[in-house]
Amino acid sequence: MRDIKVIRDPKAMDLLADPTRRKIIDLLRAKEMAVIQIAEHLDKTPQAIYHHMGKMLETGLIEVAKEERIDHFIETYYRATAEFFMFTQGEEKDEEGGRLQEARTREAVQALPRLGLGPGIDDKTVAKIVALARKMDQAWKGKLAQEVSEKVAEMEDIDYFTKQFVIEYAQVASMSSKQFDDMQRQQKELRELLVTGLKRKPELAKQRVP
Repeated sequence: MRDIKVIRDPKAMDLLADPTRRKIIDLLRAKEMAVIQIAEHLDKTPQAIYHHMGKMLETGLIEVAKEERIDHFIETYYRATAEFFMFTQGEEKDEEGGRLQEARTREAVQALPRLGLGPGIDDKTVAKIVALARKMDQAWKGKLAQEVSEKVAEMEDIDYFTKQFVIEYAQVASMSSKQFDDMQRQQKELRELLVTGLKRKPELAKQRVP
């Protein structure tokens, strides 16, 4: 399994907008598993898992790890093709990338109450956060962003977490003053939406997570 794999296929982005497929990827990052094992973990039927597996095999998100013969039956084990997938997208792929980002943003926001940060955020506020996150993501797009992401992904002597810092610093260094000011304004707006949505007082929001 590779550390990072660059994905250019918009179909792969669209596939990972589905929460079940993301859970399958997470399981297959941890260890090689057969369809029946995945089905048991996710409380799904093997037939439903086979449907997802076929699509992810086609787009290179997962691969066959090994096959074991059990009597007259051959059991196939799968694994994720990388620890982390880095998606690069042109303008024609924005729709698929947007759906994936929206799904991830919603899932992240809905997980915040589990940290004891407050009650669940209402759907209207979540929608605003999703729209703002998409706007912030669009601030650094185009050929330069794609080239930087791909070059960083190929730096095999740097681990995944360091690569994220490299991309972040390259983004900041490449911004114009106006773009940087806009980014700070949007981050402030995002914080206000989160604090308001979680019904936390600003002074309490500065405290450590319980």
